[in-house]
Amino acid sequence: MSDYFYAIDLQIFRFCNAAIANPVFDFLMPLVTDVKNFIPIYILLFIWLLWKGGRTGRICAAALAVAVLIADPVNSRILKEFFGRIRPCSALEDVRLLVPCGGGKSFPSTHAVNNFIAAYILSHWYRRQRLIFYSIAALVAFSRVYVGVHYPSDILGGALEGTLLGMVVVYGAGWVEKFVVRKDGKR
Repeated sequence: MSDYFYAIDLQIFRFCNAAIANPVFDFLMPLVTDVKNFIPIYILLFIWLLWKGGRTGRICAAALAVAVLIADPVNSRILKEFFGRIRPCSALEDVRLLVPCGGGKSFPSTHAVNNFIAAYILSHWYRRQRLIFYSIAALVAFSRVYVGVHYPSDILGGALEGTLLGMVVVYGAGWVEKFVVRKDGKR
Protein backbone atom coordinates (compact mmCIF):
# COMPACT_ATOMS: atom_id res chain seq x y z
CA MET A 1 0.00 0.00 0.00
CA SER A 2 2.80 2.46 0.80
CA ASP A 3 4.32 1.76 -2.64
CA TYR A 4 1.01 2.78 -4.20
CA PHE A 5 0.94 6.09 -2.32
CA TYR A 6 4.60 6.76 -3.07
CA ALA A 7 3.91 6.19 -6.77
CA ILE A 8 1.12 8.78 -6.67
CA ASP A 9 3.33 11.18 -4.71
CA LEU A 10 6.10 10.70 -7.28
CA GLN A 11 3.73 11.27 -10.21
CA ILE A 12 2.46 14.54 -8.71
CA PHE A 13 6.04 15.57 -7.88
CA ARG A 14 7.16 14.98 -11.49
CA PHE A 15 4.15 16.91 -12.79
CA CYS A 16 4.87 19.93 -10.54
CA ASN A 17 8.65 19.79 -10.91
CA ALA A 18 8.97 19.06 -14.64
CA ALA A 19 5.75 18.77 -16.65
CA ILE A 20 4.53 22.31 -15.93
CA ALA A 21 8.01 23.85 -15.97
CA ASN A 22 8.16 27.22 -17.68
CA PRO A 23 10.46 30.27 -17.67
CA VAL A 24 8.09 32.41 -15.59
CA PHE A 25 7.84 29.83 -12.78
CA ASP A 26 11.57 29.10 -13.10
CA PHE A 27 12.17 32.75 -12.26
CA LEU A 28 9.40 33.27 -9.66
CA MET A 29 9.38 30.05 -7.63
CA PRO A 30 12.97 30.32 -6.34
CA LEU A 31 12.08 33.83 -5.15
CA VAL A 32 8.85 32.64 -3.51
CA THR A 33 10.53 29.68 -1.82
CA ASP A 34 13.35 31.73 -0.23
CA VAL A 35 12.23 32.83 3.24
CA LYS A 36 14.78 35.67 3.22
CA ASN A 37 12.66 37.42 0.59
CA PHE A 38 9.71 37.53 3.01
CA ILE A 39 11.53 38.76 6.13
CA PRO A 40 10.84 42.48 5.44
CA ILE A 41 7.15 41.66 4.89
CA TYR A 42 7.02 39.62 8.12
CA ILE A 43 8.66 42.44 10.08
CA LEU A 44 6.30 45.07 8.64
CA LEU A 45 3.26 42.87 9.32
CA PHE A 46 4.38 42.28 12.91
CA ILE A 47 5.01 46.00 13.49
CA TRP A 48 1.63 46.86 11.94
CA LEU A 49 -0.14 44.32 14.18
CA LEU A 50 1.50 45.81 17.29
CA TRP A 51 1.14 49.45 16.28
CA LYS A 52 -2.13 49.72 14.36
CA GLY A 53 -3.87 46.43 15.09
CA GLY A 54 -5.17 47.42 18.53
CA ARG A 55 -5.82 44.74 21.11
CA THR A 56 -6.65 42.15 18.44
CA GLY A 57 -3.41 42.88 16.58
CA ARG A 58 -1.32 42.54 19.73
CA ILE A 59 -2.96 39.23 20.61
CA CYS A 60 -2.45 38.01 17.04
CA ALA A 61 1.20 39.13 17.07
CA ALA A 62 1.80 37.33 20.37
CA ALA A 63 0.17 34.18 18.97
CA LEU A 64 2.37 34.38 15.87
CA ALA A 65 5.50 34.77 18.02
CA VAL A 66 4.53 31.72 20.09
CA ALA A 67 3.75 29.81 16.89
CA VAL A 68 7.22 30.46 15.47
CA LEU A 69 8.84 29.38 18.73
CA ILE A 70 6.86 26.12 18.70
CA ALA A 71 6.42 25.11 15.05
CA ASP A 72 9.90 25.41 13.65
CA PRO A 73 11.76 23.41 16.33
CA VAL A 74 9.02 20.79 16.71
CA ASN A 75 9.03 20.16 12.97
CA SER A 76 12.73 20.46 12.18
CA ARG A 77 14.22 18.81 15.24
CA ILE A 78 11.59 16.24 16.18
CA LEU A 79 9.25 15.25 13.35
CA LYS A 80 11.70 15.43 10.46
CA GLU A 81 14.22 13.37 12.40
CA PHE A 82 11.53 10.88 13.42
CA PHE A 83 10.33 10.31 9.85
CA GLY A 84 13.78 10.63 8.29
CA ARG A 85 12.53 11.00 4.73
CA ILE A 86 15.20 11.93 2.20
CA ARG A 87 14.49 14.93 -0.03
CA PRO A 88 13.58 14.17 -3.66
CA CYS A 89 16.60 16.18 -4.82
CA SER A 90 18.81 13.70 -2.94
CA ALA A 91 16.77 10.57 -3.64
CA LEU A 92 15.97 10.99 -7.35
CA GLU A 93 18.33 11.47 -10.28
CA ASP A 94 16.28 13.58 -12.69
CA VAL A 95 15.01 16.38 -10.44
CA ARG A 96 14.93 19.92 -11.82
CA LEU A 97 16.66 21.55 -8.87
CA LEU A 98 16.28 25.34 -8.89
CA VAL A 99 17.63 26.04 -5.38
CA PRO A 100 20.20 24.25 -3.21
CA CYS A 101 18.89 20.87 -2.06
CA GLY A 102 19.71 21.33 1.60
CA GLY A 103 20.96 18.68 3.96
CA GLY A 104 17.87 18.33 6.10
CA LYS A 105 15.09 15.81 5.90
CA SER A 106 11.99 16.19 3.78
CA PHE A 107 8.85 15.25 5.73
CA PRO A 108 7.02 17.37 6.78
CA SER A 109 7.97 20.59 5.01
CA THR A 110 8.93 23.27 7.53
CA HIS A 111 8.05 25.97 4.99
CA ALA A 112 4.53 24.53 4.79
CA VAL A 113 4.25 24.20 8.58
CA ASN A 114 5.33 27.79 9.21
CA ASN A 115 3.18 29.32 6.48
CA PHE A 116 0.04 27.35 7.33
CA ILE A 117 0.33 28.01 11.07
CA ALA A 118 0.65 31.73 10.24
CA ALA A 119 -2.28 31.54 7.80
CA TYR A 120 -4.46 29.82 10.41
CA ILE A 121 -3.61 32.31 13.16
CA LEU A 122 -3.96 35.40 10.97
CA SER A 123 -7.24 34.05 9.55
CA HIS A 124 -8.61 33.52 13.04
CA TRP A 125 -8.35 37.23 13.86
CA TYR A 126 -8.60 38.67 10.34
CA ARG A 127 -11.21 36.47 8.65
CA ARG A 128 -11.84 38.72 5.66
CA GLN A 129 -8.23 38.33 4.50
CA ARG A 130 -8.04 34.55 4.98
CA LEU A 131 -8.05 33.88 1.23
CA ILE A 132 -4.91 36.01 0.94
CA PHE A 133 -3.20 34.27 3.88
CA TYR A 134 -3.99 30.76 2.64
CA SER A 135 -3.11 31.65 -0.96
CA ILE A 136 0.33 32.81 0.14
CA ALA A 137 0.81 29.67 2.26
CA ALA A 138 -0.25 27.45 -0.65
CA LEU A 139 1.99 29.31 -3.12
CA VAL A 140 5.04 28.95 -0.87
CA ALA A 141 4.20 25.27 -0.30
CA PHE A 142 3.80 24.63 -4.03
CA SER A 143 7.09 26.39 -4.71
CA ARG A 144 8.90 23.80 -2.59
CA VAL A 145 7.75 21.03 -4.93
CA TYR A 146 8.34 23.07 -8.08
CA VAL A 147 11.96 23.87 -7.15
CA GLY A 148 12.60 20.18 -6.41
CA VAL A 149 13.21 20.03 -2.66
CA HIS A 150 9.94 18.44 -1.41
CA TYR A 151 7.43 15.80 -2.38
CA PRO A 152 3.75 16.83 -2.45
CA SER A 153 3.07 14.67 0.62
CA ASP A 154 5.73 16.66 2.52
CA ILE A 155 3.69 19.77 1.76
CA LEU A 156 0.41 18.13 2.68
CA GLY A 157 1.87 16.88 5.97
CA GLY A 158 3.33 20.32 6.71
CA ALA A 159 0.03 22.05 5.93
CA LEU A 160 -1.84 19.67 8.22
CA GLU A 161 0.71 20.04 11.01
CA GLY A 162 0.73 23.84 10.68
CA THR A 163 -3.06 23.98 10.79
CA LEU A 164 -3.25 21.72 13.85
CA LEU A 165 -0.54 23.67 15.67
CA GLY A 166 -2.34 26.88 14.70
CA MET A 167 -5.49 25.55 16.35
CA VAL A 168 -3.52 24.77 19.52
CA VAL A 169 -1.95 28.24 19.59
CA VAL A 170 -5.29 30.00 18.99
CA TYR A 171 -6.92 27.88 21.71
CA GLY A 172 -4.04 28.69 24.06
CA ALA A 173 -4.32 32.41 23.29
CA GLY A 174 -8.05 32.26 24.03
CA TRP A 175 -7.41 30.45 27.29
CA VAL A 176 -4.76 33.00 28.36
CA GLU A 177 -7.03 35.87 27.43
CA LYS A 178 -10.01 34.39 29.26
CA PHE A 179 -8.43 32.99 32.42
CA VAL A 180 -5.14 34.84 32.92
CA VAL A 181 -5.86 38.34 31.70
CA ARG A 182 -9.25 39.74 32.61
CA LYS A 183 -11.16 42.10 30.34
CA ASP A 184 -9.88 45.08 32.29
CA GLY A 185 -6.26 44.02 31.68
CA LYS A 186 -5.62 42.94 35.27
CA ARG A 187 -4.59 39.51 36.44
